Amino acid sequence: MHWIPPVRVALTALLGLGLLVPDRPAPVAPAAYVEAYPMVAARLRAAGPPYDGWVTAGRRFLVFDPRGDGLAVEVLGDLATADRIAVLVPGVGSTLHDFDRGLGGVARRAPARQGAELYAALRAAAPDTPVAVLVWLGYHPPDGVATAAGRTAAHRGATALLAQLRVLATHRPDATVTLVGHSYGALVVGLAAEQSPAGVTDVVTLGGVGVGVDRAGDLGRIRVWAAEAPTDWIRRVPEVRLPGLGHGVRPGDPAFGARPLPTAGVTGHDSYLATGSTTTAAVASVVLHGAIADPAVAP
Repeated sequence: MHWIPPVRVALTALLGLGLLVPDRPAPVAPAAYVEAYPMVAARLRAAGPPYDGWVTAGRRFLVFDPRGDGLAVEVLGDLATADRIAVLVPGVGSTLHDFDRGLGGVARRAPARQGAELYAALRAAAPDTPVAVLVWLGYHPPDGVATAAGRTAAHRGATALLAQLRVLATHRPDATVTLVGHSYGALVVGLAAEQSPAGVTDVVTLGGVGVGVDRAGDLGRIRVWAAEAPTDWIRRVPEVRLPGLGHGVRPGDPAFGARPLPTAGVTGHDSYLATGSTTTAAVASVVLHGAIADPAVAP
């Protein structure tokens, strides 16, 4: 197990508990459906560049809030008719500022780019199937590794995400929904999945730090899939769960019992949904069929 100095452990625990830094409630996205498009488009125009350009480009959003780190929920595809819906939740450090350009200006780290890659893979695999992808930056993720040791942000995000899932269940009761969480986003989708509507059938984690439970079977009817590249630094995160510190067994650890996703060609922590990656194609297959083509890892 990777050793962490005791002082750092204590500091991280205090941060996670909110004892070292006051715990200020952070905004989360209100649940919305397609009727929100015109109102949200007006907010984007009023915010000026670059957001007004998103409207001009024909992009559609259920939520947009530029205050603070910002919130955005973008919809790719026709949500009103989709039979298969994927909800992509990003992780640590994700903000509205980096929604399009990516953390540190690295395009592959941009939630909008990752959502577009998944949507393109879905359309390529099943051009006649009505699909939609929600790129769900509907919460304020932790801004660093230390604060990511706690669950406060994940619980807030999961509450907001669950409200969104219930709205989808009301309007698209026959649709199948797959939750896809990257890094800390895996914890958000895992916590939401525990109480999710029946239409939510699968949870996919990409370099996930945890999902709130220590065994895949603890999520009951939900199928849990995990992609964890050999070079992903998430493998060095200690698998502990103490008050305010740690998230338990990673879903990518074989001991967790998730259904493994291929990661051939994936490097590091942020390229699972890169163009043409084996993981992107596999996630698309899960969204469409609840299974992947490789019989060695299919259900």
